[in-house]
Amino acid sequence: MTEPDGLDAIEEALRRRFRVAASDVRVGTRTFSILHPESAEELIDERDFERDERLPYWADLWPSARVLAEHVLALHGNRRSLLELGCGCGLVATCASIAGFDVVASDYYEDALRFARVNAQRNGAPPVRVLLLDWRHLPSDLGRFEVVLASDVLYERTYGPLMAKVLAQTLAKSGVAIVADPGRIAREEFLGSLATNGLTLARRSEYPFADGDIRQKITLLEIAHST
Repeated sequence: MTEPDGLDAIEEALRRRFRVAASDVRVGTRTFSILHPESAEELIDERDFERDERLPYWADLWPSARVLAEHVLALHGNRRSLLELGCGCGLVATCASIAGFDVVASDYYEDALRFARVNAQRNGAPPVRVLLLDWRHLPSDLGRFEVVLASDVLYERTYGPLMAKVLAQTLAKSGVAIVADPGRIAREEFLGSLATNGLTLARRSEYPFADGDIRQKITLLEIAHST
């Protein structure tokens, strides 16, 4: 697909291709307008699922992302390098950029990256860099980041050990990774895989989330390299 020139043109192209909604999301004392597909279910492609069980989870604004966004927005980035694994529509990446981090937003879907760039601009954030990334096949030149973020990525049992391996390969030696999780199936496998990858759980914090009928307890798992 040929990419249009400029983020305004990219947003226009997204609006033509998708039935979109702009949701106001309260993060701390601020409200962000996040453009996203109105229905993730409409984006399910049986061919994608048959090929690698790919589902368009990126198109939803998950509670874990909203809790992680609030946590990151309160930090002082000081131009530290930050990688988000599975950026979705870019709420967390937008907040990280506003907080002063040098952000690389990654996802498995090209359209997620387009929405992430557009949403950073819509909300007055410094531009975020984007990267198409398959966790199973990390590029050799990816490098390491002072902060690595991920929200609600432990929804498949195989993702527990995979995510531990990815963090070990992308996190700088003195850096911190933060994984926001609502209690998905692979959490224990993830925690159990940290030590074998040279990582340790540095802190665990729990936050209640409530929005309408949605009630969840989101856990922020702060991960560091073992000393």
